[in-house]
Amino acid sequence: MRERERENWLLNRLGRFFLNVLHSFRENQGLLLSGAIAYHTLLSVVPMLILTLIVLSHFIEEYKLLQAISTHLEMVIPSYAATLTAQVAVFLEHREVIGVIGFLVMLFFSSLAFTMLENAMSVIFLHRARVHRRHFLISAVIPYMYILLLGLGLLVVSFIAGALDTYENRTLTIFGWSITLSGAPGISLYLFGIIGEVLMLTSIYLVMPVGRITFRHALVGGISATLLWEITRRVLVWYYSTLSLVNLIYGSLAATVITLLSIEIAAIILLFCAQVIAELDRGIRNPAGREDSF
Repeated sequence: MRERERENWLLNRLGRFFLNVLHSFRENQGLLLSGAIAYHTLLSVVPMLILTLIVLSHFIEEYKLLQAISTHLEMVIPSYAATLTAQVAVFLEHREVIGVIGFLVMLFFSSLAFTMLENAMSVIFLHRARVHRRHFLISAVIPYMYILLLGLGLLVVSFIAGALDTYENRTLTIFGWSITLSGAPGISLYLFGIIGEVLMLTSIYLVMPVGRITFRHALVGGISATLLWEITRRVLVWYYSTLSLVNLIYGSLAATVITLLSIEIAAIILLFCAQVIAELDRGIRNPAGREDSF
């Protein structure tokens, strides 16, 4: 009997907690913030990819970089990653048209998504923003640090994928078991993409809010957001390939519409998990209100 009462008590607390999360997400205009992030990300993604490829092409072959980018974009923009990658490849063929002014303009647009994300996080974590303040120079540097980290991550993944290409058609024999390495580069890119996604989201939950978020909460948020997006992404791939009328309705604009919609859904998941972390953090910082926290 006590065990059942304890289960009911936990379920009630969990239910109240998620009701608080939904209420706070609505009060913070989470859907509106997600739309703003999606719009700025759409402006940022192509310039950021172009700048990253221009720099990294000095260290590794372009086709390997484009392969890695296409695989990772497929995790964010299902079904239209190839179109976006092709557009970036075409621009790279005419990279000589980028002067100093063009480079600075593209660098500015590349940072818009992270700047908007930081502003959205300040709304989600308003209880921290009222107490802590972040120097404007730190806010100015954060977007470019993330661009640098994304470039370094892409470089590492490309090197690993290139090394695995060498062993793709080979067979390993371990304790009498033969293991073929066919398809290893694609699998490795996907796995590294998942790991990189978890680490990137965890770092966002650690860095973007002012003050200090516990690593445990940030890691739980990063893993949860990654799992939710992976499930959503596969549903989107199925929907776009079977039921969607976007191509028929929007024609040549379909790629842009689907890209914007996919990014907005990803932003909703990102901010919703941030709201969960904010509710947990608020409960820790305000023990008197812990009856509403999980």
